[in-house]
This record gives sequence, C-alpha cells and structure tokens, in this order.
Amino acid sequence: MKHSTRQVLVDQLEQIAKGIGETFAPFCEVVVHDLTDPKQAILSINNNLSGRSVGEPATELGMARIADPDYPQVIANYSNRFADGRRAKSTSIGIKDENGKYVAALCLNVDLNLFGQMQSMLAQFCQTGKVEIQETLDPANAEVIREYIDKFSASRLRAPQALKATERRALLNELKLAGYLDMRKAMPIIAQHLGVSRATLYNDIKS
Repeated sequence: MKHSTRQVLVDQLEQIAKGIGETFAPFCEVVVHDLTDPKQAILSINNNLSGRSVGEPATELGMARIADPDYPQVIANYSNRFADGRRAKSTSIGIKDENGKYVAALCLNVDLNLFGQMQSMLAQFCQTGKVEIQETLDPANAEVIREYIDKFSASRLRAPQALKATERRALLNELKLAGYLDMRKAMPIIAQHLGVSRATLYNDIKS
C-alpha cells in the first residue's frame, strides 16, 4: 500500500474513532493503532480511560495481527481490564490493505465499573419498603389487556403503536370476543397502549 493511500485510510479511521468516542462518552475509550509501526502504534485515544499515551507500542493482540494476516479481523466483547484493575469489555477491529495485510486497528474499551455503579444505584432506587400494603395505581385488568395487545403486536412483528388500522380492527375484534371490551375502562387503556385516541378506536370498531 502506498504511504499516501495508507494515510488516507488511517485519517478516515481516526474520524470514525472520534465520532464513536463522542457518541459513547464517557463510557467508551476508542483507540486507533498503526500496525505498520508496532513500536509507536497508538495514533489517537478518544475518552482516555486506560491512561495510555499516543506513541505507545502495540498490544499483544496487535502484534498477533501483524504476525498473522489470517488472525480474526473482528474480536468483539472480550473481557479485559484497565491498568488499575477496572473491568472492561473490549472490541478490536483489524483493518487490512488491498494485499490482505493488517495495517491498522480500531479498538473500543468500555468501562464496566461505571455501568456496575449505575446498576447498583438503579437497584437501590427501585427497592420498595417491607410494609405489607396491597395497593395498585393501575385500573383493574389493565395489565391483562396490555399483555394481550403486546402478544398480538409481537405476532405481527410490530410495536403496539405501529399497528395499522386493519390490524387494530382485528385486535379489537379479538378483544371483544375474549370479553375484554366489557371490562371497566377498557377503551381508555387500549387507546393509551396503542397511542391513539378513543375516537380512533370507536371508528375502528364501526368500520
């Protein structure tokens, strides 16, 4: 590969890395490696989570690609660790030239500790007390109707809000035959879950 051609490829790869880094900041470190210069492989680091610097040498994975053109081009979601022990999930994508030789790599390292902390906070937030009080803010049978709608929509590979008018009419017919339309507040529940007005539903029934 001519130097100018390789440089164009690497320049484009760095733009891709920048875009990914900005999209997934601050959770994901995005690194561009130059595999033609393994002693100074790191060209750029977006969202530096590993503490490495531009100009540092290639990793073991990079050296493996340099040594073997048949080494897997994409290795996704493998377990990794930062230097300080934080858990990470990494994906490495090798870039080849027209001769099938590895010349660069794009690597993504996601800090799992950040997500672990978020998970713990969400779990704590979602906890409820141990007081034995039976109460619901949901109308009677609302969940049963919603589950029926969800199953109907899933069978047609759609979200409830994406059902077409003909499909809504078929749904309403099934709900009627099953006795759900006779339930208290059935129409408001159905309208809300489908994302349409009650007037639309009444028109569907009449059609």
